[in-house]
Amino acid sequence: LVLIGGFVQLLAGFLAFRKYDHLGGAAFLTFSALWSSYGATRIIAAAGNSEGFTAGSIAFLVLNTFLIILASSFNVVLLCMTLAMELLTICFLLFTLENLPLPFEIVMLSIFSIICFYGATASLANSMFGKDLMMMGPPLFTAETSKKDTEDPPPCVCPKSHCTSGLRTIADLLNRGAVCGVPTDTVYALAASCKHPQAIEKVYRIKDRPQEKPICIFISNLDQLRAAAPPISPLLWEFMENVYPGGIGCIIKKGEWLKKLGVGAGYSRVGTQDSIMIRVPDLTVLVHLIDMTGPLAITSANPSGEVDSTHHDMVISRLGHKLEGVLCDGESDEVVASTVVNCTKIDESGITIVREGCIPVGKVMQIFESVKNR
Repeated sequence: LVLIGGFVQLLAGFLAFRKYDHLGGAAFLTFSALWSSYGATRIIAAAGNSEGFTAGSIAFLVLNTFLIILASSFNVVLLCMTLAMELLTICFLLFTLENLPLPFEIVMLSIFSIICFYGATASLANSMFGKDLMMMGPPLFTAETSKKDTEDPPPCVCPKSHCTSGLRTIADLLNRGAVCGVPTDTVYALAASCKHPQAIEKVYRIKDRPQEKPICIFISNLDQLRAAAPPISPLLWEFMENVYPGGIGCIIKKGEWLKKLGVGAGYSRVGTQDSIMIRVPDLTVLVHLIDMTGPLAITSANPSGEVDSTHHDMVISRLGHKLEGVLCDGESDEVVASTVVNCTKIDESGITIVREGCIPVGKVMQIFESVKNR
């Protein structure tokens, strides 16, 4: 029975630590040690030698006093367990001094066993299933601290995406030539206004991006592209109408029509000498932002060679000190970037997949074949 009780407490302690419940874990491990020690004194006492456990019981009393104070700010069950443990430790001490009344020991062991059994079972169940299936009770008191006092200020402006004022703040920064982190319909990205070539140059420095790697542009809708009147074939128009808005970027031939689109002074800094990748994102907040700023030069918000950023906190922690602002929108919709398709020879030889991203190659080819057959 002693071994089983100690093992259950030990298991509950390890599970609590795995759930990052350090106080609960420490308490359960301490209970396990006490339970096992108490049982050991019974065995050793039968052999006539229990003097060495007196000091241990006093140490348990002192340690558990601190656990009681901490448990009162944690939950009711843990507080009851630590209080029962204090009484049981007194039994432990009296037993080593051969002064323990048997009825007192029986009552304390019964109370401690019931509370420990419930607490261990609740901890096991809640840890295994990741929810509060068994009630543990609220804390008796909480130490309230101001977030403003405990949290470091962000390294850049970090407005919320659901606020119009936040969107306007980021738009104003971009229009003044800043580089900002923004959410997209795939992963987070770095954005710079195509009207400010120095901002696009800064994107390369922020990411340590090789100069030979081109940067694409985002527009808010295909009507913007139609107004610029690029020399695009009916097949390519039809294909883009089927993939936009969405996580597919189309590489098309570059030309002076980009200036009509609003690219302006950044013409030579986006795309390559002959081609440009254009995408219409399927994210309302980003579309509204582009309507405020015009076309944006976009690349993923991560240092070159590292994984994509899928939350605004990742952007802030990795690159925030180099940016003027980050538009905070929580978790990204995808964990990988967009799929890139080369459409420069779509009429002659079809399309070529440059990079497979969130949209599978099979689906892209299915859309193209469907458009081509029509």
